[in-house]
Formats: sequence, structure tokens, C-alpha cells
Amino acid sequence: MRTILKFTTLATMLAFAAGTAGAADKPAKITAVGTWGSLTNYQKHEGPFWNDKIAAASGGSITGDIKPQTELGLKGFEIMRMVKNGVFDFAFGLPGYVAAENAIFEGADLSSVTQDIATQRKVADAYFATLEKAFAETYNAKLMMLYPFPSQTLWCNAEVNGLSDLNGKKIRVYSTTLGDFVEGVGGTSVTVPFAEVIPALEKGVVDCGITGTMSAYKAKWHQVATHAYTLRVGWGLAFGAMNMDKWNSLSPDQQALLNKEVSALTDRMWAETALEDEVAISCITGGKCEIGEPGKMKLVEPSKDDLTARNQVANDVILSRWAKRCGEECAANWNTTVGPILGLKAEAK
Repeated sequence: MRTILKFTTLATMLAFAAGTAGAADKPAKITAVGTWGSLTNYQKHEGPFWNDKIAAASGGSITGDIKPQTELGLKGFEIMRMVKNGVFDFAFGLPGYVAAENAIFEGADLSSVTQDIATQRKVADAYFATLEKAFAETYNAKLMMLYPFPSQTLWCNAEVNGLSDLNGKKIRVYSTTLGDFVEGVGGTSVTVPFAEVIPALEKGVVDCGITGTMSAYKAKWHQVATHAYTLRVGWGLAFGAMNMDKWNSLSPDQQALLNKEVSALTDRMWAETALEDEVAISCITGGKCEIGEPGKMKLVEPSKDDLTARNQVANDVILSRWAKRCGEECAANWNTTVGPILGLKAEAK
């Protein structure tokens, strides 16, 4: 009898183990939404990663299906809400689109505080844990990556040869922190959809528009704008995040492989953006351009005086307003994570 019981117990354990292994090895399909289908980040990285590369890297254990938000007709602020509700498993997007939920999401890309991409990556890495917690609490999502678009600069259909020339100008923005910058230098911030910026520049609705370097070139802003003022007012820092329930449904091996592949994707995207920034500025200002017809905008680089003045605007307006929006605890966290990298302090005034 004991022998029979032992055999029965052993058989049950083996059957359970086999069932568990089968579940762990079950292929996972990820439904994802990307950013803008016309831009490099989607065309070369976001799209190929989910449509092809992850299946090859995992031997079919993980497959994906992705479409850009532009093809799906979605607005940026809708996307993470859809991830939270399980409509999508994974999304690429910009923290600026989720900042209305909580100002903490702005903290890794506050306007004008970072002027080079190497420093911007240090900022992103330092603030990652903060955003990871915020995504989990707000959207039931696992933050998996932060990556940049080309630097956000000013494209003006007006004479702009330095920071002081922005005083009195009407400038297109797409986020609160960019509006803080514009108002801090004496301009008026105007919210205009990206597709409507060219007619807005032509008709004088705005004097300048803020967008990424390659976005401006591909959208042909150089056909109506005359001056490219390359003070970096942001980096269009983006995220990749997965629905937490979907993440938890993956086996440990699938999770480890996905982490590894996303990490490699992140490195590729930072490297690509650093190169693309230089290419776009050259193309839009009449320099060497191997990706299309060059523009003829006047290149205006920020002077030392501009950067000094920018420091005051960053401290007195951008960081001060954000600290007030975000709260004392949030600002204190930024001051211990990002602040030391930049030598700046977020403090409500």
C-alpha cells in the first residue's frame, strides 16, 4: 500500500511539474502601440523590434504586433490609459502626454536644463526608478525603457539671433514645461497641433515652433521658417512600458530575455538619436545632407550669454514652477537624483 501511495504521489508531482513547465513555455504575443510612423524611432526601432526582432531573439517564445499611434488615430494622452485597461500590452510614448496625471512624469525632461545627449542619458538613468514607481502606481505598468527623440529646438519665421530675441514672440509648445520656458524668456506659449504648425508659421499665428530636429526637417518646416535657434529646450524623452498583468503572465525566462532585448534596443536608440540630431541640423541649415534636399535656414547657436541667461530661467521659472506642481516630496527626490548631475535645484519660489 505504501509503495502504491508513493508511486501515486510521485506521479501527481511529475504531472504538476510538467503542467507548470508547459505554462512557462507558452508563447506570449504582445500587442503594442508605437509613436509616429513617419519618424526614425518607429521605422528603425519600435516597429522592427515588436514585429520581427523579438520573435527571432526568443525563438518564437515572444511575438509582437505593433502599429504607430498615427496609424491608429490615437492621441498621446489616451495611450497609457489603454495600456492600464489592457487594450494594449505595451506602449511607447512621451512622459509629456501623461504629465496631466502627475507632474512627476515631467522630471526627466524639464525644459532647457540639459544641453547635450550624454548628460540627458545620465538624467534619464538617475530618474528611472522614480518613473518606474510612478508608472506602476498610476497605470499598473512596468516601465522598461527611456529613450530620446532628437533634441527639441526653436524654428522661427522671424529674426532670432539669441535668447533675448524670443521676448515678445509667440511660440508653439506641446507641454507644460516648454510653456514655462517660453514664458520665462518673455514669450507667449501657444499650443498648436504638429500638423498645423506650418500654416501657423505662414500666417503669423506663431513666430516660432518647438519640435525635434529631425521632425522639423521631415515635416519641411524649413520651407516656411528662416532661423534655426539650437538652444536645447528639451529632448522629447520617451518611454516604453508594459501592462503589469501581462508582464506577470510571462515566465521568468521570457521576462529575462525581454529585459535583455529591451536594454539592447535602448542602447541602439540613444546612439541613433545622437547621430540623427547632427544630420538633421546639417540638413535643415544648408549643410551636408544625404537624406534629402537641404534647407536654407540660418543656423543660430546659443552663445555663452544665452546659456547663462538660460540658467536663471531654469532656476527661477522652469524648476520653480515644476516644484510647485509636483510638490515638496517630489522636488526633494529630484534634488537627490537628477539635481547633482546638473548642479541645479528644484525649489518652489
